[in-house]
Amino acid sequence: MLFDRKNLSDTTLLDLYIRLLKPRLIEEKMLILLRQGKISKWFSGIGQEAISVGITSALDRDEYILPMHRNLGVFTTRDIPLQRLFAQWQGKKSGFTKGRDRSFHFGTQEYKIIGMISHLGPQLGVADGIALANKLQKNGKVTAVFTGEGATSEGDFHEALNIAAVWDLPVLFVIENNGYGLSTPTNEQYRCANLADKGIGYGMESHIIDGNNILEVFTKVSDLKASLRDNPRPVLLEFQTFRMRGHEEASGTKYVPQDLMDEWAQKDPIDNYREYLKEIGLLTNDYDDAIRTAFKQEMDEHIRLVFDEPDFVADLSEELNDVYKPYDFEEFKHSNSTENIRVIDAITQSLKQSMERHPNLVIMGQDIAEYGGAFKVTDGFVKLFGKDRVRNTPICESAVVSAGMGLSINGHKAIVEMQFADFVSTGFNPIVNLLAKQHYRWNEKADVVVRMPCGGGTQAGPFHSQTNEAWFTKTPGLKVVYPAFPYDVKGLLNTAINDPNPVMFFEHKQLYRSVYQDVPTDYYTIPFGKAALLKEGSQVTIISFGAGVHWALETLSKHPEINADLLDLRTLQPLDIEAIYASVKKTNKCIILQEDTIFGGISSDISSMIMENCFEHLDGPVRRVGSLESPIPFVKALEDQYLPKERFEKELLELVAY
Repeated sequence: MLFDRKNLSDTTLLDLYIRLLKPRLIEEKMLILLRQGKISKWFSGIGQEAISVGITSALDRDEYILPMHRNLGVFTTRDIPLQRLFAQWQGKKSGFTKGRDRSFHFGTQEYKIIGMISHLGPQLGVADGIALANKLQKNGKVTAVFTGEGATSEGDFHEALNIAAVWDLPVLFVIENNGYGLSTPTNEQYRCANLADKGIGYGMESHIIDGNNILEVFTKVSDLKASLRDNPRPVLLEFQTFRMRGHEEASGTKYVPQDLMDEWAQKDPIDNYREYLKEIGLLTNDYDDAIRTAFKQEMDEHIRLVFDEPDFVADLSEELNDVYKPYDFEEFKHSNSTENIRVIDAITQSLKQSMERHPNLVIMGQDIAEYGGAFKVTDGFVKLFGKDRVRNTPICESAVVSAGMGLSINGHKAIVEMQFADFVSTGFNPIVNLLAKQHYRWNEKADVVVRMPCGGGTQAGPFHSQTNEAWFTKTPGLKVVYPAFPYDVKGLLNTAINDPNPVMFFEHKQLYRSVYQDVPTDYYTIPFGKAALLKEGSQVTIISFGAGVHWALETLSKHPEINADLLDLRTLQPLDIEAIYASVKKTNKCIILQEDTIFGGISSDISSMIMENCFEHLDGPVRRVGSLESPIPFVKALEDQYLPKERFEKELLELVAY
């Protein structure tokens, strides 16, 4: 192996060796503890240390790095105390995730490290968002994100590279090509000659680097970092290396040919660099032994401290309270000045006033800039706020949602518009596995609102008409809002943008231009978890949200003899359980109307809660009314049959007469 020190000082050369050696010694200790049964699992990066150490050493300490679970050198080079790392791996309360996640599935703002999720790909989009924030802040900072050759087959990889290229984001996309994705060799994963060639298709600069040569890694990344400061752009780096141990220790390496193992053993990044330093007279055996002794003493001391920590005691209150970032609702009261506007106008007003109130707020979505969006919600916003903050995106929902998470991590607020709520399926993974879990896992907010134009009645067919709130009410960590009137739309959207937690904000398309209301012209907020009692009665409780509220009002207008409480939920997570119970205990009958299909919908949970907590107050069965158990059709006659409006009238009359 050839080493070129270029103009690096003796101090830098030795420092790189010390940083290389530390993760290797820690790993060797962890493998001993694994065999002793004192830790449960280990993902080894032995043989790949030069990539982690070289990149981290080249970046500033306030520049974000997004590593994987074979990048211990990132964490040690950032000088995280070993006690905290050992506590994390042991599942101790003093670890970064309070025992809620394992190994390197964590992040830390203190050390500007954003940990991985097992789905791999979304972290590339997160890096885009972090880099976008850096670019908006004009701070000259670079972001580095790691992935393996296996994850380059994921759609998120391609989406993230495309966004970074289109937006000229200062991201170093780091591919550690170590030969195997678990047991699958590279020749069964891709057919291009080099993974770096994939950058060409995105108009992106790319390089192939010897990932076992610490000096090549460090000098190349240092040069690129300086270049990106003056010329922000993404760069794809393929580091050629090898995984000397199994995917994790239980997997072993029997599937790897022995001659290949022997070949790469000769390229060990630490052994070769140690010999180089000895050859040039910078490292002696005594000094090397002293470094190792000091590290081993440090490890033994910190391991003992962790093993001496008390056993984990589960705290139910703490677990539940950490699902969401604490948020003290701030009430903004409106004046008496109003104007009669539609639902869609209320959305536009909220976004406009929120953009003025929050200079760090960025809106992203397909066709939302000059075109103003599919429904013209953001028409004129580019002129008011500029394209930096009102950003057209490529058609890649997953990476855009992940970029929203990155913006949140790096000091911004994000709104992501789904052109239609149906399209959220291609962004589902980062919503339910990243946004929803982030605070619970490592105490990091996800300040992202996902706008969801949804619902039927417009003959838009199976791909543009779903009301899919139940996909998300099941996921702890998300808040779900579904208003029915312009006044509520504006106030609740303002609150959603203020809230540092991820919010799925449903907007029924049929209501956009059909429902009018007098709405305050100035800025105001409405708290989550407070249903609206639209009508008061004593015979029956009607519970609904979205378009269902208007169907219920229309039905009641046809039957003035029915004396009903009509409860508009407005938010589904959090849910106003207190208002539901109070109404049911008063009227003794309940019917729940939703536009979604019945099975697995929110009405099923509300019905169950009522049966469990208000059973003795009921004078009849709780009725649920929803759409047919089929995809939503296109032709009007079929759509009318699918939707529950007519069936609701029949079910309501039967329940009142029960």
